[in-house]
Amino acid sequence: MVTGVLLPAFLGRTIDTLASRLVHIFSQRKHKKQLNNLKMKLLAIDVVAFDAEQKQFTDQRVRDWLLRAKDAVFDAEDLLDEIDYELSKSQVEAESQSDGKKVWNSLNSSFLSFENEIESMMEKVEDLFLDLEDLANESNILGLEKGGGVGVGSGSGSKLTYTSLPNESFIYGRDDDKKFVLNWLTSDTHNNLSILSIVGMGGLGKTCLAQHVFDDPRLEGKFDMKAWVSLPQEFDVLEVSKAILGTITGSTDHSIQEVIQKRLKEELMRKKFLLILDNVWNESPSKWEDVQKPLVFGGQGSRILVTTRSQKVAAAMRSEKHFLQVLKEDDCWDLFAKHAFQNGNPQPDPDFIEIGKKIVEKCDGLPLALKTMGSLLHNKSSLGEWESIMKSEIWHFSENESDIFPALKLSYFHLPSHLKKCFAFCALFPKGYRFDKEYLIQQWIAQYFLENPLQKKSPKEVGEEYFSDLLSRFFFQPSTNEEEKHFIMHDLLNDLAKYVSEDICIRLGVDEPKGIPKTTRHYSFSFSELCFNGFESSIDTQKLHTFTPIGKGWDWDCKMTIDDLFSRFKLIRVLSLNNCRSLTEMPKSIGNLKHLRSFDLSYTEIEKLPDSISLLYKLQILKLNYCRKLKEFPSCLHELDNLRCLELEGIRVKNVVAHLGKLKKNPQVSISSFHVEKSKEINIRQLGELNLHGSLTIDDMQNIENPSDTIEVDLKNKPHLVGLELKWNFIGSSSVDSEKVEDVIENLRPSKYLKKLSISNYIGKQFPNWLLDNSLPNLVSLVLTGCKSCQRLPSLGLLPFLKDLSISGFDEIVSIDADFHGNNSSSFKSLQTLSFYDMRQWEKWECQAVTGAFPRLQRLWIQNCPKLKEHLPKFVALKDLYVFNCEQLEALIVSVIELRLEECGKLQLERSTMKKLTRDGHDMAASLVATVGYMLFDTSLEILDIGSALESKSDDCVSLRIFPLDFFPTLRSLKLGGFPDLQMISQDHVHNHLQNLTIKDCPRLELFPEGGLPSNLNSIELINCFRLVGSLKRVFGDSSSLEWLKIEKVEAECFPDEGLLPLSLSFLIIYDCPNLNKLNYKGLLELSSLRTLYLINCPNLQCLPEEGLPKSISSLDIDDCPLLKERYHKGGEDRKKIAHIRNIFIW
Repeated sequence: MVTGVLLPAFLGRTIDTLASRLVHIFSQRKHKKQLNNLKMKLLAIDVVAFDAEQKQFTDQRVRDWLLRAKDAVFDAEDLLDEIDYELSKSQVEAESQSDGKKVWNSLNSSFLSFENEIESMMEKVEDLFLDLEDLANESNILGLEKGGGVGVGSGSGSKLTYTSLPNESFIYGRDDDKKFVLNWLTSDTHNNLSILSIVGMGGLGKTCLAQHVFDDPRLEGKFDMKAWVSLPQEFDVLEVSKAILGTITGSTDHSIQEVIQKRLKEELMRKKFLLILDNVWNESPSKWEDVQKPLVFGGQGSRILVTTRSQKVAAAMRSEKHFLQVLKEDDCWDLFAKHAFQNGNPQPDPDFIEIGKKIVEKCDGLPLALKTMGSLLHNKSSLGEWESIMKSEIWHFSENESDIFPALKLSYFHLPSHLKKCFAFCALFPKGYRFDKEYLIQQWIAQYFLENPLQKKSPKEVGEEYFSDLLSRFFFQPSTNEEEKHFIMHDLLNDLAKYVSEDICIRLGVDEPKGIPKTTRHYSFSFSELCFNGFESSIDTQKLHTFTPIGKGWDWDCKMTIDDLFSRFKLIRVLSLNNCRSLTEMPKSIGNLKHLRSFDLSYTEIEKLPDSISLLYKLQILKLNYCRKLKEFPSCLHELDNLRCLELEGIRVKNVVAHLGKLKKNPQVSISSFHVEKSKEINIRQLGELNLHGSLTIDDMQNIENPSDTIEVDLKNKPHLVGLELKWNFIGSSSVDSEKVEDVIENLRPSKYLKKLSISNYIGKQFPNWLLDNSLPNLVSLVLTGCKSCQRLPSLGLLPFLKDLSISGFDEIVSIDADFHGNNSSSFKSLQTLSFYDMRQWEKWECQAVTGAFPRLQRLWIQNCPKLKEHLPKFVALKDLYVFNCEQLEALIVSVIELRLEECGKLQLERSTMKKLTRDGHDMAASLVATVGYMLFDTSLEILDIGSALESKSDDCVSLRIFPLDFFPTLRSLKLGGFPDLQMISQDHVHNHLQNLTIKDCPRLELFPEGGLPSNLNSIELINCFRLVGSLKRVFGDSSSLEWLKIEKVEAECFPDEGLLPLSLSFLIIYDCPNLNKLNYKGLLELSSLRTLYLINCPNLQCLPEEGLPKSISSLDIDDCPLLKERYHKGGEDRKKIAHIRNIFIW
């Protein structure tokens, strides 16, 4: 049976197989004839579906017919699935009761009780046959033709290629736009926060332009931090705030908006940041104001770059606008030709060029249309195919009728049929969703979308080919965050997926069923809903194939009981209750979901699974990740014959590996850890029985008594295990056999596909051969820690893809020599981050003989290496260098952007081109400032942070009394801290570059520089410098640009004095002032520009001024001020006095 637009190939094979099985069981042929009739009628529908796929875009009647035909095919799949289940169930029961008799005789006997049910199902087959006959007759009336023209779908003219995504390092036709945005980002401004919106219709390349700007080397060192956030269409303040915080910090552990925004404010405080908000749809000013609250606390010059289709979005954000236009003619052709003729003849046939240029004209200058059409035609080898696409009627169908560009419709129409199903399924996910490839492939497998008739490849391999093909055709594109390996789908392609699947895929709260009632098969809802209240009446839940939450893992509640929810499903294939906090007990009714193929219970509170789960004969994927309360597995788990994937990360079931060894088909297993015990029941050999995937930590390896046991673990033949951590814990051990430990680790040789390796507390004297002989060519990350007995580091320089290397706790290492580099001029060619910690005896890094090493190293961290002397290697690409507690390091030759030093008393810095220097330590001497100033004078240093601990100043230290600002002519940010004798900041020249100033713990500093502070100074933070606070009045003139001021640890009982603060102030933070009990009304009233007031940790502050606060204040934040909280919280006695303030936060 040839696969078509509607019919998957497996359907024909399923019909043939079921027919044969029914004949064998019932010894009659009527069922076979009924099923064959059904098969022929399905084929009759499928052969005209090619024509219907094209005409659906121009004829609504054909579109309605096609949707009904799809629904009928789903019905056929479901019906055949039911018959197959009953037959499989009967066979399993017969085999379990055979007791030596022939299986099929027993099956004939046990299956008699199902005969009536089978007969009932065959009646449904007859009903379905009649429905299909009506559809076939209607197709004749609609004039649908068999076949589908040249090169359509999976016909012979379409060659499939699984190429990688074409290189997008060059952006066509956007030089002027890129120059404009870069100039805006790098221009001087007095504003703390500026916003620019790139506005244009979908498909113009707004995101692509922002990506190129974001990665441009000219922004290097211009911002303290950069972050990229792609937003979903449904704009939720909490979700957006969490996304921004998560991008900056890597984690969010709260779901309360106030807490998230408070953390975000703390992370951004006075830091100059660049934030890209991609794909913004929100047009509500109030929602944007809520998101913006913590962002305004960034440093002067912070920027937000927005991409959006809507001018109303730009208006709501009060941003500047830059409009993106369609590409010019020459740029259109260059972009199209790049994809249409990639890897081909540099001078294509003139006939192809002529047709290509006509197609380019039809793309209306849209980069997305040009790329997808070019990619489509790259897979069309004949001139006739190109001509057919150029003359297609779809070009003449107005996109206003469906908001989908004709070029994208054509790209979909010419997809092979098996890819159409996979693409259409993506309508279940919202715009802006970041796809995890492995998760999506699992969904395709569970839905039987993958065609593999010859069974030469695993379903996962087939799924990866499908995904690669869609990627090469631009139906997916890589996410901006390279490390996370996620993918996104353009909004216009999401619209297309929704159009072709219509009511088949429904997202709760987003999609309203508008076509044929009760045809929905796939159903999703957003985690951000936090609660699932039930289904719409238009959805026939008995027909659902998919029920899943979508998005990031927030807890959610199910208002109906789980038992009730299960009762709504009959044909469910994919069911996810991930993060459902209502789920504490799994009902026995789970056994009724007989068609279930993928079941996700991760992050729920269940304690056990019922034995009825053994009835899920078709279950392929079971996820129980981080079910912390799960205590045991059902004894019948091994009866799940079709289980292919079992995810058990972060669970606490004892001896979980022993349970898994009983599984029949050796499914892929993900477990986060295995603890070795001195027990006969739990032995490391059991790991050898598992098809391990993902990452694994083997802990307590000191309990391995027989090294030969580790041979049977057979890690070298587990290619899907990509992360491995080996840990010993010898705490309290009196005797250690280092040779046995060396044998153990030698026997645990991983496969060559390993990407991440960590070895902790290894006490062998030498590393295993597999780490010495470059047997891990794909290693990306390596951590070696606590290997106290090793006297030499392994040779690691020739690992071709190693990016991150961390080495710590090697007590015997005295010297690192050329062997470490691999004696190669291009060693460590991919390394980007290198760290050395706690190397107590390390004295020398012998690197003079090594040239050309570390060509890509960007970050070097050396900490607690007290004996390290002499020079470090030369690094050509180093950006960040951190050196802590290296007292003997005397000379440091660096060429970096950022340098941080602490407790490096003898260090002498040489001339450099750095932009940021942080210097801390107990022995901060005046001579250091002179040395640093000489080194950096007349250079580009922009950020300087030097400090000392007050309580640890050495007696012989020459204490710093005067800080010479003139040494640093280009300084933009200055932080001084912990100088008890500092009395003056001197300047002989104007320093208008200085924008941010922080002074901490300098109790004798009373005066700012003579001549006042720089006019461009935007923010000041004074911490425990009470005398200096009093001098503020004298240093600001009428032209002050100071907007941001933080005062911490002032001793005053009343603050601020009248005339003390500059009138330009818009943000005032009063922090940690235990003596403060009153705010001076007159001192605040004159601040006519004050918009935001923060009062934090002032326990004795009794009330706000009786006269009120300045009317200019729009945001008031009261944090850890218990007396104020009592009076001004909602319902408090004085709340009405601040009711006029728009944004009030009281913690």
